[in-house]
Amino acid sequence: MLELQSVKKVFQTEEVETWALDNINLTIDEGEFVAISGPSGCGKSTLLSVMGLLTSANEGRYLIDGAEVAGLGAAEQARVRNAEIGFIFQSFNLIGDMSVIDNVSLPLTFRGGLSGKERQQMATAALEKVGMAHRLKHLPSQLSGGQQQRVAIARALVCNPKVLLADEPTGNLDSQNAEMVMELLSTLHKQGSTIVMVTHDPRSAEQAGRKVTLRDGKVVEDTRPLLAAVGAGHF
Repeated sequence: MLELQSVKKVFQTEEVETWALDNINLTIDEGEFVAISGPSGCGKSTLLSVMGLLTSANEGRYLIDGAEVAGLGAAEQARVRNAEIGFIFQSFNLIGDMSVIDNVSLPLTFRGGLSGKERQQMATAALEKVGMAHRLKHLPSQLSGGQQQRVAIARALVCNPKVLLADEPTGNLDSQNAEMVMELLSTLHKQGSTIVMVTHDPRSAEQAGRKVTLRDGKVVEDTRPLLAAVGAGHF
């Protein structure tokens, strides 16, 4: 579903050239749960940003369902992000003065042809999926960290994306809430979601069916257990 071919990303300053991604070749199949890990500064978040069309690679190709997307214009990239990619951030990124249901329905406002009622219905369905429909009128400040991340996951799900990209989804949570969020992601994966997760937590990485390790911008390990490889894409 996602394919990166010889992808390179360089950050250039006046005196220093930093290779954030150095010749990355990586394919993510439909139905996989992939954990990307490695030491700080190894390129994990940059790789996720390239996958999410939040930043552009300097070299290489990036394809979604066989269609090259890296060279698209800004408007078309924004359309692809909205329609095909769901983002889950470490800091939740919820809007403080908007209710839970308005936060979740926000991505739908960028789609044409949906009435306000339809957006509310889709947002409610996403909140039901993460067990937060009973808090739809609350503000983010009235929720715990774990609840806020569940709302953020509902927002990522509301457009029915092809892939969920999670950047340290448990990084701001205590161990109990982190475990609850990982259980939710595992459930979503079992229901058919494709998930790519950046994490520094070995316990979270263990819950993924495949582990990719980066070091100095390169893939140094790609482990896909036999069971996960056989079962990928068949849910």
